[in-house]
Amino acid sequence: MARKTLRNISEIRRFFHTNTDPVYFVSATNFNLLGLDEWVRNFKYICYMDCFDGRHPNVIVPSDMPHDEFQSIEDINNYLLQHKEVVDYVTARGGKPKFVFLMFDETTERLVKELGGELWFPKAKLRQSMDNKIETVRIGNKAGVPSVPNTLSEVHDYAHLREVCEAAGLGHDVVLQSAYGDSGHTTFFIASEADFRKHEHEIVGQGEIKIMKRIDCRGSAIEACATRQGTIVGPLMTELVGFKDLTPYRGGWCGNEIFATAFPPKTREKARELTFKFGEQLRREGYRGYFELDFLIDKKTGEIWLGELNPRITGASSMTNHAAFAHADAPLFLFHLLEFSKKPFEIDVEELNARWSDPDMIDSWSQMVIKHTDDSVDIITEAPQSGIYRMDAEGRVEFARFDYHRRAVESEEEAFFLRILKPGDYRYEGADLGILVTRGRSMTKGFELTEKSRQWIAGIKAAYHARPLPAAQVLEDPAFKIL
Repeated sequence: MARKTLRNISEIRRFFHTNTDPVYFVSATNFNLLGLDEWVRNFKYICYMDCFDGRHPNVIVPSDMPHDEFQSIEDINNYLLQHKEVVDYVTARGGKPKFVFLMFDETTERLVKELGGELWFPKAKLRQSMDNKIETVRIGNKAGVPSVPNTLSEVHDYAHLREVCEAAGLGHDVVLQSAYGDSGHTTFFIASEADFRKHEHEIVGQGEIKIMKRIDCRGSAIEACATRQGTIVGPLMTELVGFKDLTPYRGGWCGNEIFATAFPPKTREKARELTFKFGEQLRREGYRGYFELDFLIDKKTGEIWLGELNPRITGASSMTNHAAFAHADAPLFLFHLLEFSKKPFEIDVEELNARWSDPDMIDSWSQMVIKHTDDSVDIITEAPQSGIYRMDAEGRVEFARFDYHRRAVESEEEAFFLRILKPGDYRYEGADLGILVTRGRSMTKGFELTEKSRQWIAGIKAAYHARPLPAAQVLEDPAFKIL
């Protein structure tokens, strides 16, 4: 019998509401795909951190067992997939399990196979290739999506860097990016030899480096999904970058805003057009599914430049998948699952993209990723629980009630907080304390934090208490992010 083709959003929604096979999101936390369990029957989160103290019905956190020190999010996921409690849980639920991840590697692929499951993302080898910032430039060039004026070169020393910049006409105030890594850790602003010396060991000997002309720009993010029917494009979001209240890393991502008029209409239209073109090129390269692009928007000229590609879900995915258009139609990630389900479907991508670009389909929300910004290490003794918080007229922040969904936020005087670090955890410079989600904007029109945002941040941080780390203990700052 021929498999029935899904032909509209209603049929796609029904397909997932009646899904019979278990689908698992395995990660340190469930933050990136928060709320997806309400759209997909039999969807569960397998997490290393219990952000909800056992009160989320679909979050499974196995008991801690001895393990090697984690060096990456992939290590966390591979630990979880080998944990006896997880293996027993997946086996007991039966079916044909499907797995999705924030990050994964070839070991993850093998472990999923051993569990009798399918990994619903492109192969790790392809994803790793696409995640290379140097490769992003090349793919963008093929697609007609321009990057900031740049050149690609190894860097031997500062004199050599100057020669390369002069030959490429980039000037000597430049931004360097290594092929892989988080923007807060592998992006270097070099305007002098002194700047170069600070980061020399992270630049020299690292292979080909992306060397960009420095521009005065706004950061933005947009997520999309490359499907067999074409590339489906989400809304253009602002990015919070480098705010000292939130992150100790200059250039480090620390949140997003989504609102209808985030940028002028022409800018939004152009960003969507470039994202579609990039997605179509990704399809030609053999990649399909969810991805995110960072665009840099020149403050003076309004020109849009490709920043980087994340071939996966990201820290902004929770924003995209909870926007008004997602509730009206379906979350963007549902189309990723549909693409890998092998279920036949036909949708008018052009019509869907046009509808999702309508300002009426976008409501206003903001998220701030709150890190420990002091240069100190201690052990947390008290931490605010996840749930809904309220700010009073004097700017004081207090816990209001437990919930595990941001839709429970009733006004701009309330916020949803997802706690990451709990009592007993180490608190070190750059550690993720949690994510705060509010209605409305967190930045001013001039793209600075609002006073209210600062009050929210201060209120949440004040709810953390810690004791000094014993002198005999040494803690190295993990060099990877978990969101």
